[in-house]
Amino acid sequence: MSVEAEVLLQEAKENIEAAQNYRSELQQRLNGLSQARKQVRGSASQTRETLRRHFQDLQAAVRRLLSERLSTLLHEVDVIEEDSVRPLDDCQKLIEQGISTADELLREGEAAIRCSITEKEDKLGSFTKKALHIQLDSLPEVPALVDVPFLSAQLDDSLLHAVRERAARHASVASHPPVQIVELVEQPGGVLVRWCKVDEDFAVQDYRLQFRRSNVAQYEEAYVGGESEFLVLHLDPHTDHLFRVCARGEGRTEWSPWSVPQTGCTTLAPHEWSPGTEGFILSSRRNVAMRSESLPSLGKVLYSSAPTYFCGQTLTFKMSAVGEVDKRDSLGVCVDDRGGVESLQRDAAVCVSTKGAVFVNGKEMTNQLPAMTAGSAVTFDMEVVNLFPINNNPGEGGTFKLRVTIGSGNREVVFDWLLEQAVDCLFFGCSFTHAGWKVLVF
Repeated sequence: MSVEAEVLLQEAKENIEAAQNYRSELQQRLNGLSQARKQVRGSASQTRETLRRHFQDLQAAVRRLLSERLSTLLHEVDVIEEDSVRPLDDCQKLIEQGISTADELLREGEAAIRCSITEKEDKLGSFTKKALHIQLDSLPEVPALVDVPFLSAQLDDSLLHAVRERAARHASVASHPPVQIVELVEQPGGVLVRWCKVDEDFAVQDYRLQFRRSNVAQYEEAYVGGESEFLVLHLDPHTDHLFRVCARGEGRTEWSPWSVPQTGCTTLAPHEWSPGTEGFILSSRRNVAMRSESLPSLGKVLYSSAPTYFCGQTLTFKMSAVGEVDKRDSLGVCVDDRGGVESLQRDAAVCVSTKGAVFVNGKEMTNQLPAMTAGSAVTFDMEVVNLFPINNNPGEGGTFKLRVTIGSGNREVVFDWLLEQAVDCLFFGCSFTHAGWKVLVF
């Protein structure tokens, strides 16, 4: 084959590869368009159903309220009518009784006038006595029409006007939620969720984060507050979870539409304390340790169940409760979980004492952090800086250097930690002499 043919063949292969890559990229964009269309169609359908269901519930509630109000008003009419008619009925009975008595008296009087002369005197005398007894000049009082109730309904058209105005402003349709999730970072036993506001005109008062397993329909509450990130813990490793966030505007009670759900998972095992260490009680998830008894003469170090801390992560210790202070008390990270030591203030470890002193390989630094109190947190961040020779003899090994940042409150201590060999994961631990100390790790 000639040189020109080989060049053409090479160009053809490159063009074929470029065409394959181009086709693959277009196919990915086509899949992206399909997902975008599915999101638009799906969210539109869900929004329609949400609106229909909401307004149906609202209509039913309004009908129920109006029906209850109508029943109350009709009952008021019934009560007023009954209370007003009752004395009128009593008066009517009294008048009818008087009419009946008068009719009887008339009949007796007419009979006395028509009777014979021999009986007339007795009949007329009896009639006169009876007439005097009845008191024909006494009449019952009948109320005037202005003195009896004249019922009417007072109808206020302002309600319809107010309802019309509120109904015209009630609910809205948003094409984009005001807040979106921007990053999911896996952490040991959890996922760090970060979000941001995408609508600059939306004044946020609080955020609300929810999550669920991908095979579960119901979301769980994770966080409500003003921060724009939250670490969701106690997630099963290698299991997809969906996360969504919304916001509440200043001075408002209702929440905004949810963000587009994002899927994330963690492949990192959760941080756990090692069970079986004398003098310590662990929680069911083994992420909380409590010193249960005081052993002043014999300190104990509680280590993690495995070296689960990796460089690039943030390790956090949160003090749930504090006890009596001892100079050997400390917490931090170490290369190994050696036994027979009474404190983390030793070689191959960096730690912070409960008084805030920082120790590197057993030596105290001049810089200090605030003393630990109930509710305070201590964070450890590490990154690999360099691997360089100890001396000019490369064959004699090297030193592993980590840049360590320890933070507590509003203070930080930054230093380089030198190790004689490279490590890719570290243990964490704590040592407390007296009872009452309680620490959460995540």
